[in-house]
Amino acid sequence: MTTTRYAVKGMTCGHCVSAVSAEVGQIAGVTGVDVDLATGAVTVTSTGLLDDADVRAAVDEAGYEIADSNSTDSRTADRSK
Repeated sequence: MTTTRYAVKGMTCGHCVSAVSAEVGQIAGVTGVDVDLATGAVTVTSTGLLDDADVRAAVDEAGYEIADSNSTDSRTADRSK
């Protein structure tokens, strides 16, 4: 299992959480999506490494964006098996 955390900008309500969870959850290999509305953190659990472009596209499709990866703590990953 791989767990990756992203910071998503623009979420303000439960609908936002549902939209991001649904879109990211459709990516092949994703086994779980946990969204923390208060912090904007989206934790994705998957069977293997995900292509960040796929996650970015899914978040974009939901109407939000992943914080710039150059920002401090905008994305961290625990890629342990």
